[in-house]
Amino acid sequence: MATLLSPERVTTPEPPISPIPPLTPIPPLTPIPVKPGLPLLGDLLAFTSDPLGFLQKTPNSYADLVAIRMLGGLFYQVNHPHLIEQVLVTQSQHFIKDKGLKVMGRPVFGDGLLSSDGDFWLRHRRMAQPAFHRQRIAAYADYMTAYAAETLAGWRDGEERDLYHDMMQLTLRIVAKTLFDVEENAEVDEIGDCLDAIMWRFDNQSVRAMVEQATGWTVPTPALKRYHRSVQRLDEIVDNVIAQRRHSHEDKGDLLGMLLAARDDDGNGMSDTQLRDECKTMFLAGHETTALTLSWTWWLLWQNPEAAAKLRSELDTVLQGRVPTLADVPQLPYTDRVVRESMRLMPPAWTIVREATADVELANETGLRYCLPKGYDVVISQYAVHRDGRWYPNPERFDPDRWTPEFNKSLPKYAYFPFGGGPRLCIGQQFAMMEAILILAMIGQRYELDLVPGQRIEPQPSITMRPKYGMKMRVRARM
Repeated sequence: MATLLSPERVTTPEPPISPIPPLTPIPPLTPIPVKPGLPLLGDLLAFTSDPLGFLQKTPNSYADLVAIRMLGGLFYQVNHPHLIEQVLVTQSQHFIKDKGLKVMGRPVFGDGLLSSDGDFWLRHRRMAQPAFHRQRIAAYADYMTAYAAETLAGWRDGEERDLYHDMMQLTLRIVAKTLFDVEENAEVDEIGDCLDAIMWRFDNQSVRAMVEQATGWTVPTPALKRYHRSVQRLDEIVDNVIAQRRHSHEDKGDLLGMLLAARDDDGNGMSDTQLRDECKTMFLAGHETTALTLSWTWWLLWQNPEAAAKLRSELDTVLQGRVPTLADVPQLPYTDRVVRESMRLMPPAWTIVREATADVELANETGLRYCLPKGYDVVISQYAVHRDGRWYPNPERFDPDRWTPEFNKSLPKYAYFPFGGGPRLCIGQQFAMMEAILILAMIGQRYELDLVPGQRIEPQPSITMRPKYGMKMRVRARM
């Protein structure tokens, strides 16, 4: 009788059980140092008397971040690029715009991109983004050079000009044309007058202004009444342009046309109120920052004649006397470096303020952990970080040649952020850089600029960093 034999079972020995490695202990939170200050007032007087100097000095003693007392409360200054990146990028969902901007800016900007938050901001950012795509922006290069040529045609060899005023007028004309297709000087001038009165509100860094930002209380001064009248008039002008465009259904190829055509994921467009808020935001941001970049650039070039000579040499070699075009921008690397270095030393947007909506943990490169508490403001200063000797050799020196590919590669990402960063990176960054390079090239081809003696050139830190007393330059024709 045959027997069915089972095949032999082959067994393999069980591998030895490795001991479970011990868990790496999480280091405890590091207390955030608190800067000493006066009782109750804290550092209010020191900050309001010199905001730029105050913020620039703190990284010398507090490399990562520091809590600063002010009026019985606290705000936190973040100084290290690694931590700045966490606030602006990786943990940006836990931060919103600060109370001060909402108190001071909401009457002007409403719920525009500068002042709104959350899903509302994200929806409108996505709707506005196509208006600033590279191809769309490229179409505006000819307007920039044409208006620059008209401005320079009014200059005379040897005369004194308020360069800051000229640059503000020029960039205002450009933004009026590219945003609204408006060219009438009377209407553009009225918009400029309104914006000047509005900017007074932000220029004031007094103790009273700090109290207003912290509490929302205002004192009805004549200047404040003028500010409210200017806001109302600017609203009327913008509302009228929007109404006319809606009625005509005409696409003039400007930014307003793109905003009118924009739709969200549900197919909805912007309301008239939202269009007005975005247009006012773009008016202010679209001309103010570039005008300031150009003004500070010529001031820095006047102080550094070797850099100015290098700039002229590049412009003469590449352009040979002709009007620059968009195609020339990549062929002007030194001009680009001049603008980049100017925005390092004198960034038009000199600080970013955010409010934490939750307890937010930050960690530095060595593993130290900090916790920013919910409800407190966080201050990040481009002016201070851009002048930090840890990232920039000879940080106070104007040196366009520092911007080599090797230096760019070695620089921590958020050691240079003139346009902000993360989801709220300035939507008009490409527009601004193209405009600054083209206008700088136009001026540099034709003129050398010398600062008129006896002036006091002092930055006024408000929502932007203006020259407090203007900037008079003597123009000398090169051709």
